[in-house]
Amino acid sequence: MGDGFDEVACRAATKIAQKAIAYDNAQRYEEAVYFYTEAANRMIELLTRKKMVAIMRNTAMEYIERAEFLKRELPRLVASSQASRSPVQVALEKAEFCMIRALDLDDKGKRSQARALYEESIELCLDASKKTGDSSMQQKLAGLASRGLERAEALAQQEREEEQLEMLNKLPTLPDDLASLRLDDRVPPACGKPTIAVPPPPAISKKGEGLTKLEQAVLRQTSLINGRSYVPFLSYDLREKFSFPMPFTDKDGHLTLTEKQKTRLKGWMRPDEFMEEPAIIRQIDSGTIKQTVVSDCSFVASLTIAARYERRFGKQLVTSIIYPQNSSGQPIYNSDGKYMVKMHINGVWRKIIIDDYLPVDERMGLLCSHSQPNELWVSLLEKAYLKVMGGYDFPGSNSNIDLHALTGWIPERISIKSKEFDADKTFDKLLTRFHKGDCIITLATGKIPDEEAKRAGLVDCHAYALLDLRKLDGKRLVMVKNPWTHLRWKGRFSENDKENWSEERKKALDYDPDAAQEKDDGVFWIEYESVLHFFDVFYVNWNPAIFPHTYGLHNVWNTTSGPVKDLYTVADNPQYQLQVNNVGNAAVWILLTRHITNIADFADNKEYITVLVYKGGKKVYLPFDPKPIYDGVRINSPHYLCQMVISEPGPNKFTLVVAQYEKSKTIYYTLRVFSTVDFHLSPIADPYPVKKTVTGEWDAKTSGGHKENFGNNPLFHLSLEESSDDHSILIDLRGPKEYSIAFQICPVSLVREGKEFYQKETGLYRSGYTVMTLEGVPAGTYSIRPSTFVEGQRSKFILGVESSMGFSLKRVQ
Repeated sequence: MGDGFDEVACRAATKIAQKAIAYDNAQRYEEAVYFYTEAANRMIELLTRKKMVAIMRNTAMEYIERAEFLKRELPRLVASSQASRSPVQVALEKAEFCMIRALDLDDKGKRSQARALYEESIELCLDASKKTGDSSMQQKLAGLASRGLERAEALAQQEREEEQLEMLNKLPTLPDDLASLRLDDRVPPACGKPTIAVPPPPAISKKGEGLTKLEQAVLRQTSLINGRSYVPFLSYDLREKFSFPMPFTDKDGHLTLTEKQKTRLKGWMRPDEFMEEPAIIRQIDSGTIKQTVVSDCSFVASLTIAARYERRFGKQLVTSIIYPQNSSGQPIYNSDGKYMVKMHINGVWRKIIIDDYLPVDERMGLLCSHSQPNELWVSLLEKAYLKVMGGYDFPGSNSNIDLHALTGWIPERISIKSKEFDADKTFDKLLTRFHKGDCIITLATGKIPDEEAKRAGLVDCHAYALLDLRKLDGKRLVMVKNPWTHLRWKGRFSENDKENWSEERKKALDYDPDAAQEKDDGVFWIEYESVLHFFDVFYVNWNPAIFPHTYGLHNVWNTTSGPVKDLYTVADNPQYQLQVNNVGNAAVWILLTRHITNIADFADNKEYITVLVYKGGKKVYLPFDPKPIYDGVRINSPHYLCQMVISEPGPNKFTLVVAQYEKSKTIYYTLRVFSTVDFHLSPIADPYPVKKTVTGEWDAKTSGGHKENFGNNPLFHLSLEESSDDHSILIDLRGPKEYSIAFQICPVSLVREGKEFYQKETGLYRSGYTVMTLEGVPAGTYSIRPSTFVEGQRSKFILGVESSMGFSLKRVQ
């Protein structure tokens, strides 16, 4: 079909026409009229917009003529056809036609008319079921009635919710201080709460704790990803409509393809066009998952280990996020072509709608990842994920990101090449936790020279699925799968290694090297020491259910807030107080997730984020004073994880500071804490409502330095409100980062006798920024003298004062 033609819409119109012809041949004339008319209308609309070849106008007119003829002769034709059918068969056909028209009206938003037809279809089915003893016919009638009942109930529920919303909108607005009113007060705001079985529930609930207006705005802003909206998944999304009179087509169109896909593409097809009996899952099997021409090896590796987890532990991990589902929560094939996938992206579970069109080549082979023949779950999950990420030409991510999206499990990146890496401790931890089902793991290689990679049988910069870990007669072994399903390790413990595969080891690991030589499926055993040599990273995702308490906050850090780099001050960084109520030892993990909304962020991520942790729970101003107890490395990944082990009996208070290397744009983020004990997490409130700044200058006369000419430096008077002798004050000084600066504060006069205040200094001269906080300061006037360390250094500076009460600030020298 030429340029400008809408191939998908043309094919859809043709399929509708084929339905009309099939009904016509089956002497079901009412349905034939319905579909002939629909096909013709769609064709005419496409022809009008020049989206279909002009020759099809004759075909459209033929369909109209046939529909008109059937309409005229309908009473006679229907009577004739029904005479040869049993009353039960006639009732079934009437019920099916009611369902077709109901779905069409439902799709057009005509709910009351649709509901009436659903109910008519149900009544026909129930009545017919009483009149037959044929079990297969009863099963058909029951299935159709169940389908109609589900949609009728969903429409009734929508009507009830709209009525309730209308009533709520008529109520007076609540005062601001009641905006945080909770219907369930068993868990106070920002307290740790028990986590639930995998996958976690949606982050938004109208009952229990709610989101602030700011949090709602953050989630709304980051719902728009690569130009499309992916809203948070809510409970009512479980009533999503999946049945249609015509096959569903995604309004967003086809995904963009890779160059390799484009060169081999025959077209986009629905499963029933190239599969014999399509199903979502026949048997979950990690061994059948195969990456093809899409460069998403980390995603395919993630699906592989998730499938192995489901098979090994008998628990749904990723198959539970595909809809529609049956009553057992298993995803089911939808002949109407619509699927919904739930993924944890940008801080919450989000809703992704796709159709079932898939790219195929000339041999009807899939040009996307897949599992065994006639099975769709891998292809659909990949399509949903890559739709969010911008298309099949996605530049790639890593398995931490992919598995977090698929499962919501906590991502940890373990760098094998870092100085802090402990090989023995890491293996023992992963061995124990992996076999308990607490974590799933992938591996990734770094850059390997071509010749070395060829000799080793490995691919450089490539993700691999970790299928097993074992410790056996002094050897530490890892079972790995290449998502390409070919090209295997050639070193020690490969299938060709005759020296190390003793009969005892083969039996213990249930592995036959001779059988493995017959087919390269990409699966191999490798010694842990070889892993350490050739691989760069373990990507580990941890089951959040191992932590009985969790809580998260969504926020925004504006690019205009504070300096570009936070090497000198973190005063303007987002800060939170974390109180851990432990008696004995406690594990507390802090996950910072930066929300990503553009594919360019993956291709060239320039945002290096981290969380700094300080003891005390109070606001921090200087990044290294006090020294952080956890000074996180800034990484250009959407996720940063800090793992704390607290042994000191609580309650313990900590300050969490969100930080980044160089702030280039506004970032939206989620900060989530997981804990083995109860905790409380909240933003640190600003204790200083009154703020003033003045600009000063060290010039030729007033750049006195820190020695004998210190008195020549500029002088300011700070006068505190007389009503209290309990002022809280913050004073900060900002100057060129090339200069080391400090200041001194001295009492000039105090309002009330008996009150005392002694001269204070900021101490060490610091590069570009220094700060002082004071508590319990009595009313009076104080002098503040800023200085550089070196005499004669000229520059402007900014002196800022923040206080719990009113004050005045002026320059006197």
